[in-house]
Amino acid sequence: MRAAPIFWAEQAWVDGRWQHDVRLEVGTDGHWQRITPGVPLAEGMQALAGPVMPSLVDTHSHAFQRAFAGLAERRDSGDDDFWSWRDRMYGLALRITPAQMQAIATQLYVELLAGGYTQVCEFHYLHHREDGSSYPDELAMSWALADAAAAAGIGLTLLPVLYARSGFGASGLRDDQRRFKTDADWVWAASQAVNAARRPLLNAGVALHSLRAANADDIRSLQALVAEADVPIHIHIAEQTQEVRDCLAATGQRPMQWLCNALKPDARWHLVHATHSSREEIEQVARSGASVVICPGTEGNLGDGLIDLPGWLAAGVPISIGSDSHVTRAWGEELRWLEYGQRLGLQQRNVAALPGQQPSTAARLFEAVRAGSAAPAGFKQWGLEVGARADFLVIDSAASGLLGLPADYLLDGLVFSAQGQVLREVYVAGQVRLQQGRHVAQDAIAGGFQSALAALR
Repeated sequence: MRAAPIFWAEQAWVDGRWQHDVRLEVGTDGHWQRITPGVPLAEGMQALAGPVMPSLVDTHSHAFQRAFAGLAERRDSGDDDFWSWRDRMYGLALRITPAQMQAIATQLYVELLAGGYTQVCEFHYLHHREDGSSYPDELAMSWALADAAAAAGIGLTLLPVLYARSGFGASGLRDDQRRFKTDADWVWAASQAVNAARRPLLNAGVALHSLRAANADDIRSLQALVAEADVPIHIHIAEQTQEVRDCLAATGQRPMQWLCNALKPDARWHLVHATHSSREEIEQVARSGASVVICPGTEGNLGDGLIDLPGWLAAGVPISIGSDSHVTRAWGEELRWLEYGQRLGLQQRNVAALPGQQPSTAARLFEAVRAGSAAPAGFKQWGLEVGARADFLVIDSAASGLLGLPADYLLDGLVFSAQGQVLREVYVAGQVRLQQGRHVAQDAIAGGFQSALAALR
């Protein structure tokens, strides 16, 4: 058995602040065994080449949509909104093969590593053949994602999605949604099969596409199957004002209001987007223990609207971030978008800062998201703390926007002034995945991605 490494960092983000001369010991299981600040560099320690930070979990991903990034930024006629974007995205979804899915996802997962993520939650609803029939192995698309994550070296939480109808009151799916069709039994069996495979860095939970795509009986059936199993449960909710209006018309309640009243979510539940909320809904979610998953880059790209960030933070609801459609693929950019959206909407600065407790906007956002990263991926801990998986980032303090910053302002610079590649190295479970910002197989992976896109176009 190879000896577990002992790292040393001149500067590391531990316990929510920068600390110095930090000894970082990895156990044989790939988790942190000891983290000790104030220890001089000594023989047997591997000195890291820059400041060290925790990575984050990308808690919401549709990997296949990476092939669509940059291809929906034109409007030839009429209005353009989330729904017209969705129709165009379906055109791509109807054509992707498992091999193309693997090539696209592998490229994406390398890009996510370069963006500071080391675990991704894959909200996966592209299951079946192009005509809607099942593959001989019904999980062919799921294994394509798992193989992509293994090739990149990133952790993967697979979330097979229950997708049963096209909207509130509908009895089934549209024809262009035929590849998505599942029921509660299918989703739970898929999740169990993925977990039973016991692949390294792979686990599974479950997901409901949305209240519009799964009726109450569907959802309760899945709840009954999951029962008390300790797995994450994800759902899109209240992303669009039209969804809120449709839910009100169908149920007499707003989406999160209905969810909390009818389904009694708990800390296993993770509400993706939650863009349009009332004060009462925020209070209900806070009491439930559920978290919210914010996707600022995609929400901005699709014109979804601005989340009530001050309201969610004040209520103490756990938050995390996702790259969703992958128009953005780095956590620094997501946090910047998150704060800048609030500044534009409220016409204020440093909205997320907490004077007297946490005056740094970047630090408060980062720590909130780091703390909220574990549960959506099915973990108990995340970050530079004993027991958590030994994932971390080595920062290039000479990168654009960071050069010359005082040490205590490095995180502020990472979120609000850094440009381009800022990571020297990325580690997962104590093993290096990116060196000098590059993956060992980066060129071959990029070639496969380009070939997949050329075939799709």
